[in-house]
Amino acid sequence: MVGELSSGPSWDHLFEVASGQDGLFTTRQAAEAGYSPQLLIHHMHAGRVRRVRRGVYRVVHFPASEQEDLVAIWLWSERQGVFSHHSALALHGLSDALPSRLHLIVPEAWRRRRLRVPKGVSLHFGDVARTETAWLGAVPLTTPIRTLRDCTALPASPDLIRQAVTQCLARGLATRSELAEVERDLDRSSRPSL
Repeated sequence: MVGELSSGPSWDHLFEVASGQDGLFTTRQAAEAGYSPQLLIHHMHAGRVRRVRRGVYRVVHFPASEQEDLVAIWLWSERQGVFSHHSALALHGLSDALPSRLHLIVPEAWRRRRLRVPKGVSLHFGDVARTETAWLGAVPLTTPIRTLRDCTALPASPDLIRQAVTQCLARGLATRSELAEVERDLDRSSRPSL
């Protein structure tokens, strides 16, 4: 039972945690299941776990996931990050463009932290409400409406955002009134400056 002190490492507990995260777990989660860093190294040498990135491991016999890289970044963010902006556009299938970097919103309070941001990740600071969060398997991402609002705040191609708005409306992911703010921002950005 969660919360009880165990008499030793619990593979069942660790596997249960990893199962909800596409087979991945963090060093902290391993410690909560009774695994010391030395014991993790032992299991790595025995071929039971594999290090994915600093502080993130994979249960070797867990089925592979297409989203392993995303889950590893989410775990790096202590499960506080939410994929956003161009990354969320692609994950929702609202854009043909494939972003060269992963966009992740982390809590505003993290601005004061000294972070070792993983290579290829662009951090944005802000708070994402639960109502603005969707899930793709084990991966949290901003809802289509929040994603489009975030993208209009970046230097982004208006054509790309218009394509995403059209897709969003065609698939019934949002109504025209829900996207009114996005369309106003697009109109403003396409006006010539004086």
